[in-house]
Amino acid sequence: MLIGEVARRSGVSTRMLRHYDSLGLVRPTGRTVGGYREYSAEDIRRIFHVESLRSLGLSLRQIGRALQDPAFTPSALVSDLIRQTEDRLERERELLERLRAVDASAPSGWPGVLRIVELLHGLNSPSAARRQQTVLAPTDDVPVPTELLAEAVLAEADPNVAGALRWALARAGGDGVASVAAGAYSDDVDVRRRAVLAIAGMPGDEATAVLADALEDSDPAVRRHAALALGARGVTAAVPTLVGMVVDGTNDVEAAEVLGTSAREPGCADRVLGALVDELASPDSAVRIRLIQALAELPGTLALDVLRQLAHDDDRAVALVASAFVRMIEERSVD
Repeated sequence: MLIGEVARRSGVSTRMLRHYDSLGLVRPTGRTVGGYREYSAEDIRRIFHVESLRSLGLSLRQIGRALQDPAFTPSALVSDLIRQTEDRLERERELLERLRAVDASAPSGWPGVLRIVELLHGLNSPSAARRQQTVLAPTDDVPVPTELLAEAVLAEADPNVAGALRWALARAGGDGVASVAAGAYSDDVDVRRRAVLAIAGMPGDEATAVLADALEDSDPAVRRHAALALGARGVTAAVPTLVGMVVDGTNDVEAAEVLGTSAREPGCADRVLGALVDELASPDSAVRIRLIQALAELPGTLALDVLRQLAHDDDRAVALVASAFVRMIEERSVD
């Protein structure tokens, strides 16, 4: 069979067939009287073998080795091909995400495209300082896609960079809560923590709803982050978690301040006061002192009667701390 007919039947161009011949991959068995290549049935089978191996991503050099060496085992080569293909797919995925990020920013010109690409490179830097600098750099009025910032927030482990990203996400506007909300329900506890911290800085009912769900999270840190944000918004459902933080001594000062803020909301004062008083039965002196400090954060004279009673407590340390706060509140109320 002549080269033209082989090309028509196999789908391999005559140019490629000549290239195979020059490399020694598929050399036609015979020649016509006129010197034209003539392929046998075995030659054609070899062409299909070459094309099959090319479809797996093997180079022509690798194919030649595979076909010429009867002892050649494909397992190691196939493993290498799998790794190379996975690397290529990862690069393609990164390119796709980069293109989507550019598209989401709706740039009006190439300067906008270049700014987004610069941001992507900076956020992928192994240097935390470079990532933070990228986030805080002026944007030249080029909007940064909230999806891009949300993805970076959920992946960022460095606390300084994460703080900068949360700030940028809050300023970006758009649908920031929706972009990061899925992270609050992730199986990865670190992602949930980052998501709740980010949402805590966002206003609106949607953010409050996600934070309320986070109060039921299995991770104590997620619950604490949510409680601090909800308490500052006057959501009474956060009170038990905040009081628990005071009792445990985990971010107790911050929790006490938020309880004081919550108690200023209509209908919240009695609940906050009651929750703190209920824990005063603890035999632990340190716990009771932290509770007294939280009581002192409540507005006006709300906790004054309770503190006056504690000023006569049998535990001298508790009584001294309570007495000091009684004097402070009394002086403050006179002023």
